[in-house]
Amino acid sequence: MSRNSTDLTDRRTLLKLTGGAGVAALSGCLSTTDDGGDGSDGSDGGDGTDGSDGTDEENGTDDDGSDGGDTDAYEIGMVDSLTGSLSAFGERNQRGVELALRQVNEVGIDGRELDLIVEDSESENQGGIAAAQKLVNQDGVPFLIGAVGSGVSLAIYESVVQDTDVVQLSQNSTGLNLTEFPGLLRMSPSGRSQSIALADIIADDGYDEVAITYVNNDYGQSLTDAFVDAWDGDVAYNNPHDQEQQSYSGVVSEMDGSGADAWLFITYQAEFATMVNEVYSSGYEAQFYGADSVSGDNVIENTPEGSMEGMKIVVPSAPVEEENYQTFADEFEAEYDQQPTSWAAYAYDCVMNAALAIQAADEFSGSALQDTVRRVSGPEGEEATSFEAASQILADGGGPDDVDYQGVSGPIDFDENGDPVGFLQVLEVQDHDYEGVDFVEG
Repeated sequence: MSRNSTDLTDRRTLLKLTGGAGVAALSGCLSTTDDGGDGSDGSDGGDGTDGSDGTDEENGTDDDGSDGGDTDAYEIGMVDSLTGSLSAFGERNQRGVELALRQVNEVGIDGRELDLIVEDSESENQGGIAAAQKLVNQDGVPFLIGAVGSGVSLAIYESVVQDTDVVQLSQNSTGLNLTEFPGLLRMSPSGRSQSIALADIIADDGYDEVAITYVNNDYGQSLTDAFVDAWDGDVAYNNPHDQEQQSYSGVVSEMDGSGADAWLFITYQAEFATMVNEVYSSGYEAQFYGADSVSGDNVIENTPEGSMEGMKIVVPSAPVEEENYQTFADEFEAEYDQQPTSWAAYAYDCVMNAALAIQAADEFSGSALQDTVRRVSGPEGEEATSFEAASQILADGGGPDDVDYQGVSGPIDFDENGDPVGFLQVLEVQDHDYEGVDFVEG
């Protein structure tokens, strides 16, 4: 189970889009638990906590990290954005996580369940560091899923995880700089492929000049730098903006004054919605483009119809034509009455990968999991598209190299930099909604 401690086919080939698949990053605001919100927006919120402190006795582990023959749950940690500017991603992450935990625990890991302690980063670097320190130093988890924001993931790695045996696997970070830290794994692909795709799309649409504004952090800076490197035209405006400002009227006014007809936004949903409203009320006109984090229910619900018509956005995507993704999407929709996003699929696969790494390891320790986490989804083994099938290969005597878990987010073949193969979907705003219009392999 998951405990929220704030309160409580060969898929390596190019897959073609067959229509408006429901994998766009469409997320609502997260309802946190009693000390973070009242849940009045109808979201699922958290499931409480048992008040335990996550000691080795509770984990069922001996001091040397072995399982000691116990039947208590294996306990791992997760740093997620339950509050703050990235909470829309955190909400969908938690739903994907819950589905994954349910499926893992229906099968079990050598007779034991998997337990996940979730801590809130508050979508900020310091919050992420504090959350990770609690999980690693107090709870003693050997496997850490986290985080959403690229800057948060990197801050956790450099401040808490680096030079330890703890496995860190980010669920949603796409910042380019993470590639420079091969010990920091991630389930979502690098944003470099997004930047290149955006440069190609804007040029193909006939524009040779662009105005860019980006959120002033690692994610925004790195994607913008990669776009500029890939862009053959002129950059008429290229400036950052801070998060969570009440107004961005100065930014949009300067973009309008640049003379560029194509505007590129590399920011988050709340910030972008504010910008859209100010562009619309000012009567400015431009062709909009965006990186992954500008799309979502928050934007649609908080902007006027017609204010973004024709906007194109490039987002990481799951391989929506695959049977295991469709099964996951059906189960997600049945449980939550909405289609999953790619972000939920990434979080789901983080749990699956962790569970298989645990089952394949000789002991429940960071050093043992470091040895198995990449191998259980590597291309050498027998393909398995569910935890049950992959777990059975291991239960029948197979080792980590004998199983190739194929995730609902795509094949999870980590390269030497800890990056996976990625898929990208191109969305277009049509009638104030997102429609898939193209699909490429990153």
